[in-house]
Amino acid sequence: MPHTAIKVGGATLQVGFAPGQLALSNERVLAWVEHSAIVVSDYYGRFPVASARILIVPVDGRGVRGGTTWGYRGGAIRLVLGSQATEEDLKDDWKIVHEMVHLALPDVDERQHWLSEGLATYVEPIARVQAHDLTEESIWAAMARDMPKGIPQSDDHGLDNTPTWASTYWGGALFCLLADVEIRKQSGNRLGLQNAMRGVLAAGGNHTLDWPIESVLSVADKAVGGHALAKLYAQMGTARFAPDLDGLWRELGIKLQPDGTVAFDDKAPLARIRRAITQPQK
Repeated sequence: MPHTAIKVGGATLQVGFAPGQLALSNERVLAWVEHSAIVVSDYYGRFPVASARILIVPVDGRGVRGGTTWGYRGGAIRLVLGSQATEEDLKDDWKIVHEMVHLALPDVDERQHWLSEGLATYVEPIARVQAHDLTEESIWAAMARDMPKGIPQSDDHGLDNTPTWASTYWGGALFCLLADVEIRKQSGNRLGLQNAMRGVLAAGGNHTLDWPIESVLSVADKAVGGHALAKLYAQMGTARFAPDLDGLWRELGIKLQPDGTVAFDDKAPLARIRRAITQPQK
């Protein structure tokens, strides 16, 4: 299949189009892929793998319909794109960045699928704010609305033992949020989850390799000089742990309004941490 090579973030992406018609030009779709790769490269300091194959599959309808990522032979992503997708659909899409973030995490055991999906759910909007594609207000409003889905139910038994959609995506994202805040507390707000996950990538960990979750968290903790991730996993991995999420929002200075927007309290105890999470890093 013919493909176009895109060089970005120290990587080469080979982008091909499956048979089918698109209202958008191939050039516009390629620009969307390149921009998304830059967003992920900026978050991690480089693109997660040295090479990746990306297949665009046209289907009937609008928007980006879905995506799947594999770590096979350097990394591969399949993106399903509606034939009538518009410029606005590409601008609003979150799925391509979500899938590219998967490439930055070693493949863990199926029981820890929540870490892969939770990390992608948490990192994607933050990376897009850092790239000025989204606003801080919009992503904290979305988190305040959706993060409660990750609070375990009364009969849940930890993230490893609760393979529901809510636990996998939002329980995993909640783990990442709590870890980010704790790392920043311990480091005097100098470091966060972004630095920890850059450390995993720097140690050679990406989606082309299989690592036990203990290795992922140990390497990430070492990168930020603490034990926040390992301790949080001990709390949330195999036992029900329900944090005071409302209290955390108050400490971060986030108040969800009746109309779905948020108001920020910059005098809140952890307001500096909230602001630092979405600040671009060098």
